[in-house]
Amino acid sequence: MTKPSLPELLHAAVTAVGGTERPGQAAMAEAVAEAVDANSHLLVQAGTGTGKSLGYLVPALAHGERVVVATATLALQRQLVERDLPRTVDALHPLLRRRPQFAMLKGRSNYLCLHRLHEGVPQEEEEGLFDQFEAAAPSSKLGQDLLRLRDWSDETESGDRDDLTPGVSDRAWAQISVSSRECLGASKCAYGPECFAEMARERAKLADVVVTNHALLAIDAIEGAPVLPQHEVLIVDEAHELVSRVTGVATGELTPGQVNRAVRRAAKLVNEKAADALQTASEGFERVMELALPGRLEEVPEDLGYALMALRDAARTVISALGSTRDKSVQDEDAVRKQALASVETIHGVAERITQGSEYDVVWYERHDRFGASVRVAPLSVSGLLREKLFADRSVVLTSATLKLGGDFNGVGASLGLAPEGTAGDDIPQWKGLDVGSPFDYPRQGILYVARHLATPGREGSRTDMLDELSELVEAAGGRTLGLFSSMRAAQAAAEELRGRLDKPILLQGEETLGELIKNFAADPETCLFGTLSLWQGVDVPGASCQLVIMDRIPFPRPDDPLMSARQKAVEEAGGNGFMAVAATHAALLMAQGAGRLVRATGDKGVVAVLDPRLANARYGSYLRASLPDFWYTTDRNQARRSLAAIDAAAKAEEQ
Repeated sequence: MTKPSLPELLHAAVTAVGGTERPGQAAMAEAVAEAVDANSHLLVQAGTGTGKSLGYLVPALAHGERVVVATATLALQRQLVERDLPRTVDALHPLLRRRPQFAMLKGRSNYLCLHRLHEGVPQEEEEGLFDQFEAAAPSSKLGQDLLRLRDWSDETESGDRDDLTPGVSDRAWAQISVSSRECLGASKCAYGPECFAEMARERAKLADVVVTNHALLAIDAIEGAPVLPQHEVLIVDEAHELVSRVTGVATGELTPGQVNRAVRRAAKLVNEKAADALQTASEGFERVMELALPGRLEEVPEDLGYALMALRDAARTVISALGSTRDKSVQDEDAVRKQALASVETIHGVAERITQGSEYDVVWYERHDRFGASVRVAPLSVSGLLREKLFADRSVVLTSATLKLGGDFNGVGASLGLAPEGTAGDDIPQWKGLDVGSPFDYPRQGILYVARHLATPGREGSRTDMLDELSELVEAAGGRTLGLFSSMRAAQAAAEELRGRLDKPILLQGEETLGELIKNFAADPETCLFGTLSLWQGVDVPGASCQLVIMDRIPFPRPDDPLMSARQKAVEEAGGNGFMAVAATHAALLMAQGAGRLVRATGDKGVVAVLDPRLANARYGSYLRASLPDFWYTTDRNQARRSLAAIDAAAKAEEQ
């Protein structure tokens, strides 16, 4: 029997999921197949509606080697495992004459821990463990969540938090889950044979396709202990998120509360001298942190340096002592010891990293209204790490609707540790960039309106002219507005102002869960939804409920953002343009994601309005505009209002 061709396989898969074949999807599938066969790397930009999941799944399944697919959002993981993969595998089975297996794998703390559930949580202040079910009042929200979790544990097959609907609070979940550092290990744990996390790992070892998230991919790359099974092909979807997720995993943090918890956990398990030394070091650290002012620490201040060295040394002593001391009063000593060890090792690791003072790290103080001060450390860049760990011994395909910034892939490539496309060299990963376009007719479906007449936004302060413009645009659109703001304060101020001016429902992020807000926004065309960062990327509302997307200003990083400003300075010191490489790239990515909220289906029409004149007037404006979909462009406010009114009238006629 002849081997089926890629177009045949793609046709079968698209038919099975009830989709439409698109030229961009076919081009993407061919390019993925070529990259995988040649063991090379591919960056592919595929606009919304291209059908990119099948564009990479079909060639990957046809290749026959094990594939890991890493995504940023839960929604896409679920879509792959619950919809796209089962249908695709069914469709390809007769043609491939084999049935590829697939599995989902997440970090350990995403799974219910049976040991925690049945034996209780190690309790710092008291001896032994406490029963969280006894401790929480049955009438309290926590108590109800815990009872529901206990019932669910008897019926769940996966133990995966995301399979529990409705969900429970983070506080409740923390009572019945463990991190990988706190886990006793399957061989030592009484519940090892039925452990949900271990079963997920076993399924992943047998699967042809393993679906995971960016965070687990980062842990696998950074920590040296493999969590993912061996694989020949890696596909990173929503790849525009990868650098920030890897940075997040590689960031360390210390807070006085966290150090105090570690002291309490370890006190029962080590000799008095070791416990007292850690307690004294903890008090010294807390005193320093009381005076901490937010901002980057170019050099570690002397008082912080001494406090961290004392913490590091005391933590090291405790880690050694934890191995030998046994306290007869402690119940389930292994679990208590493991939790204590995990907390103290984290403190030792972060304190040592900051005191060593690598030139490749950025250190800063942060202050949080509720949790007080913390000291944080993050890598200046993760590009070297990604180049070394990601592209070394497998074919990597990175895809997203936004990878091409300012007209090419080199900006995103550089952040991933890749040399400019086409650069040759022995140790240089070879890659190709491909833009397969979009099935949407952007110039006919959308308008990019820049409010050139407004005053340039200042650092803070009220923008009365912007609020007037916002109000007029929302009125002309008949509601139907997604407002994307650069800060929560700006979103709140706009919501407050427009609730007073307009007779339209204005939803505000934070007043309800995100899922609930998006559902209500989609259900009523007159409703507007205002919010900040997660709305720039997470909203998929096709149709007449979202016909106006407003950005209050270009979303540059805050000038006092320690990590971004350090990265910018490093580029400048190396002779590059720090503003363009860091701030403008960050803004371009967010704006491309934000503008992508407007056209989600072939029938969608609308306006993206940017209420920041710099997009039209500043030198970097053309770079940012080149990163956005190819909408029809205008700075004429009357034209924008007339177009919105016409789109609103057409939508109302359709609704009637």
